[in-house]
Amino acid sequence: MTRTFLAFFFLILCVVSSGARENAPDVFRFPLGAETLARYNEVSKTLAEHPVVTGTFTQTRTLSRMNRTMVSGGNFIIAAEMGMVWDTRTPFPSVMAVGRDYIVQSTPRGTKTRLEARGNETFLSLADTISAVFTGDARRLGENFDNYFTESGGKWFLGLIPREKTVRTFAAQITLSGDSVIRNITLREQGGDTIQYELSGHGFPEGLSPNEKALFSVE
Repeated sequence: MTRTFLAFFFLILCVVSSGARENAPDVFRFPLGAETLARYNEVSKTLAEHPVVTGTFTQTRTLSRMNRTMVSGGNFIIAAEMGMVWDTRTPFPSVMAVGRDYIVQSTPRGTKTRLEARGNETFLSLADTISAVFTGDARRLGENFDNYFTESGGKWFLGLIPREKTVRTFAAQITLSGDSVIRNITLREQGGDTIQYELSGHGFPEGLSPNEKALFSVE
């Protein structure tokens, strides 16, 4: 069960476009320190200004040993109080809503499946970490990761190395970049594979619609 939840979480956590990757600095050369802490806190505060963020995503998963790349895309919702929704449209439609201690999957036919995480401390820790990433909670990120931070070309870059051994099994490094919002995130797995997303078309509604809230429930 632990590995199932970890696989689900890291399926949705990694983001970067190929163009951004080519020009990005190696953020892991810049440990977060006294000279960058103030700016890092500013970025975190900016990310926390919007309790709900919507947009579109493109996911690229690269399997290095098989020399194979798979691409998918759709819409996303990030709601600070409820969690995240990843509405995949291509190539196969599906909807995944991730709460603090559960995942709800919905099929095009309307069938919903809820996976519970009670008693799974690793999943709960990951849920808290993901929430911290998208809401700019610097304190929580500092508790779970070694942090790296730099800026280049009008963008900031944040590098995260998990302190938890179980998490590192799935994510050796996580890199995020953006400006006033998160635009790219990259997950590098221990075996060299990557899962990549690019976020675009950001919107900032005041709250979730009834239909969007319903995605977090199987009722």
